[in-house]
Formats: sequence, structure tokens, C-alpha cells
Amino acid sequence: MSTTSYLAVDFGAESGRVIVGVLDEGRLTLHEQHRFLHNPVDLPSGLHWDLTGLWHNILEGIRVACAWCAEHGHTPNSVGVDTWGVDYGLIGKGGELVHMPHAYRDPRNDPAHDKLIDTLGQEKLYARTGIQFMALNTLPQLVAADDAEPGLLSRSDRLLFMPDLLHYFLTGVPKNEATIASTSQMVDPQTGGWATDLLDAMSLPSQMLGEIVPPGTVIGPLRESVAQRVGAPEGMAVTAPAGHDTASAIAAVPVDPSRGNWCYLSSGTWSLMGAELDAPVLTDAAREAPFTNEAGVNGTIRFLKNIIGLWMVQEIRRDYEHRGETYDYPTLTKLAAEAAPFATLLDPGHAPFAKPTGMLDKIADYAAQTGQPMPETPGAYVRAALESLALTYRQTLEQLEVVLGTRYDVLHVVGGGGKNELLNQMTADAIGRPVVVGPYEATAAGNVLVQAMGAGDVADLAAARQVIADSFEPVTVEPGDTAAWDAAYERFGKLLAS
Repeated sequence: MSTTSYLAVDFGAESGRVIVGVLDEGRLTLHEQHRFLHNPVDLPSGLHWDLTGLWHNILEGIRVACAWCAEHGHTPNSVGVDTWGVDYGLIGKGGELVHMPHAYRDPRNDPAHDKLIDTLGQEKLYARTGIQFMALNTLPQLVAADDAEPGLLSRSDRLLFMPDLLHYFLTGVPKNEATIASTSQMVDPQTGGWATDLLDAMSLPSQMLGEIVPPGTVIGPLRESVAQRVGAPEGMAVTAPAGHDTASAIAAVPVDPSRGNWCYLSSGTWSLMGAELDAPVLTDAAREAPFTNEAGVNGTIRFLKNIIGLWMVQEIRRDYEHRGETYDYPTLTKLAAEAAPFATLLDPGHAPFAKPTGMLDKIADYAAQTGQPMPETPGAYVRAALESLALTYRQTLEQLEVVLGTRYDVLHVVGGGGKNELLNQMTADAIGRPVVVGPYEATAAGNVLVQAMGAGDVADLAAARQVIADSFEPVTVEPGDTAAWDAAYERFGKLLAS
């Protein structure tokens, strides 16, 4: 295998970065070139992503990355974008953006979701899509869009999810990549095609749903004006990675078959916990848990549950900042480690926790409502969030094993949330299984390797995972004091049942 390089544009729900991935004799190194924060903005029409800001930072990041490649003697093969799921833009017949992407936390989605469930019913909706019921899914977002502006969808030529939209900006070619499309609640997980009957049942048009292509597909070359602006080499391609960031991250799990059956946790703003399967599971037990069936790389299914993740900690930090107290994440984690254990347990699925702003008051209110001590310090607030996450991981693992009839011997944690060593130990203690952590940059690594698969530089998913295993040294966290966690889990179960 010769030396090749690829550019990964990797967006999380809070930040973005552009990374150069260099493949050299079966090993991968990642070189971050540009990092930036991004947040949704509140406009008269609702909560939107700052699309022009995202685009400006993509161009700047690619420019810096191409300059780095030239300086180090590399010619980047291609560039690909991954993002969070569900959100989209609409393109008109003339190629112009006619719908500024809403952010998935926009409150207008809640009544639209209720309308969707009332009309179609959970059983039919799950049988057709296998997707966890959440107001943020694309299908209820389309219901909300049609209610807000009737005729908007009919006037639209293409619906493009966020990575698809950014690939379109780069190339002028509109394509829908399979893993990101699968998050929409509009795809049949058994065929991989659009479930247009659901849109018909909601009196929504479907002409804007275009061709779905697998990860690793070359979308096209960079537009000439873009290539000139960023200093890209002639003919540089845009290749779709696994467009959903979680799908890219799971492609980078360093699987070791000798450790037995494995499941995964992609840890960040959201926690995505589940197993990689060959086919969707659409049973009543899967629906009631609930688990979601999303497309993965090489035709796999990501059978997982969406959990609120480190969003609670991010919002705690933001609340303190608004009150004039600034803490970085390592400091908050240190304070949490010093706080009293199991003082206050939270239900991460409590609906108000998913909404922006006011997290400290929401946690205090929840503690009062459930007869628990109210946290009084930053460490106590963060510890409550982290412990509750670890207990939720245990609950999810138990549900996963029951639904699939499989025992999992090891949990792989990938993504930036794996840097939180306190949460890793809590998770190992809570589930009573080894936790293998890394790589932290799994999403960017998976993005690069899927592009390399599309170019023929990496043979398949198994080969990509071998590259990860040869390139990054994971950390194994063994369970410690499980008895205290067993007692806390009993409390947690009663709390959720009340």
C-alpha cells in the first residue's frame, strides 16, 4: 500500500474540523488543520444552522489542508463531509437553496411529531422504517415545514441532508448518501429505498427525494471556482464517506474477535449505543425499547439507541458561563470526581433535558420533583449527569441483549466523549464489562477510510478496521466497584418507573 491522503470535513453538533488523513503502508495518521465552533441561530422562522458560517469554515479548512499537503509532499485524493443526522436543506429547480436548514432542536417539531404518530401510528411507522420515535427525525420536520409554509415542499426539486448539501456546494452534484438518509425516518431499512408511502399518507410530496448512493461513492470533482479558491490539486474528487458521523465512527471500531461479542458506544453530544448487524430488526420488542435501524458501511445495520449523551454536561457548562463562572471540561470532570457519589440520579430521557438553555434549573426541578437532594456545586451537577449516563448505558445494554438474544462481552467506546476518563470508569463499573476506549477521532478516521475504500486503497470494512487497530492504541478500562453501582441501578430503575 503506497502513501495516499484524504481530507475529512467532520461536523459534530457543537464543533467542526478539517483533518488530513494520511495512509502509509497500512497505517493511518490524522493531522487536524482547522477547528471551529458552530451553534444554531434563532431567526423569526425558527432555530436554524448558520449555513454560511459553516461553508466559510469548510472552505478555509480545505484551503489550509491543501496547503499542508503541498508542504508535506502529499496530493489529496478526495474530500468528504460527515455531519450529525436528520437535518436537511431544499434545493429549487434552478439549483438555489430555498430552505435554510432548521436545527433539529427546533420546538416546532414537537407538535408535528404528535401529528405524525396520531395519523400513522407507531406500529406502522416502525414497521416501515425501523427508526426510533423522536420529534427531531426528518419526517416530522417535513410535516412541520409543510404546516409552516404549505407548498414549499412541492416547489422543491431536491432534499439534501447536511453532508449531501455540503457535497452539493462543493461539486454542484446532488446525491443522497445512504447512511445519512437512513436517519430520516423515510427509508425502508430492508430495501434501502425511500418509503414514499409514508409521505403520501401525510399528504406530503416526494418528488424531491433523489438517488441514494452508498458510502464511498465519488460525487464528482470540486467545482472549478472552489478548487481555485482553496488551492486544490487538479481533478480532486469529492467522495461521500459514511455521511452520518456515527456511521463513520462505527466504521473505525478496532474490533478484536478474540475478545468475544462486541457492542459500541459512540460518545459525544449524543451517545449512540448498539450493535452492528447484517439485517434490520423490526420486532415489537425493538420498537418498544426503542432501538433504531440505521444504515452502516458495507450494507450493515447500526442497531442502536439514541441517548442524550454529554449534551447535559455541555449545557451545564454553558449555564455556568452565562452566570459568569467559566469552567473547561477537564475542570468540570475533576470537580465531578470529587463530588459525593450517587447523590442525585437523573433520567436522561426526561424531555426538558433535551432542550437548550436552563439545564441547571431543569436538573434542580427534577431533583425536587423526585424527592432527591438538589445539586449545589458544579461538580455535583456534572456527577449527576455522568452517573445517570452510565446507568442508562447499563439499561441499554440489558435491553440490547434481551432484544437480540446475545450477550456482549466488551463495549467499544469511540469518539471524543472517550476522553472523559471518569465516565469511562463509571461505565465499566455500571455494566460490569471491560470498556475499550478509542480512537477518540473515530469519526474522522472512519470518514477517511471510507473514502479510501471508495478509491480502492482499502479493500473493505474489515481491512479498514485492521488499519485502525494497527494505527491507534486503545485503552481498556476494567470494571471496579460494581456492588455500589448495582445498588444505584436499583434506585435508577425505580426512578424511571415512578
